[in-house]
Amino acid sequence: MNIDFSTCDFCDAFKDDHSGQFRVLSPLYRDFGGQSHFAGQVVTVRCLDDNSVVKHILEQEQGQGRVLVIDAAASLHRALVGGNIARAAERNGWAGLVVHGAVRDAAELRATALGVRAIALVPMPTSRAGQGLRDVPVVLDGHMVLPGDWLYADEDGIVVSGKPLHRLS
Repeated sequence: MNIDFSTCDFCDAFKDDHSGQFRVLSPLYRDFGGQSHFAGQVVTVRCLDDNSVVKHILEQEQGQGRVLVIDAAASLHRALVGGNIARAAERNGWAGLVVHGAVRDAAELRATALGVRAIALVPMPTSRAGQGLRDVPVVLDGHMVLPGDWLYADEDGIVVSGKPLHRLS
């Protein structure tokens, strides 16, 4: 599925929208993946320094072009996604990942056909204690992201909407 869009065009169209349905994420996120332009319906995870739920979702579930948004409370202590998990996400058809925290294995992430945005790199892996919540509202630097929202990321930024804004091509 190829989704044609521009975050700038979306912002032009919704610049006066105050409904809360259209949100622009803070410009905190660096591009680490092999795809800088990605979009899809959102699945959310909230976890802190434990990627058990993230690993399970990306390795076991078909992504169907969706985007996993991971709220790690901006922790930069441990990387929630690395090369192995990113390759599994790519194999399983995920469009991208947005990590409100850290990732690792920069070269491996760049080698995937996956969008990966995160705050920073850190080489330390996570612990795995089975912690984390799936399909819950998350707040990334003051911006609410809900399961089922649509996320669009390109070179200009990341926007989120409660409804699809694109046309499929």
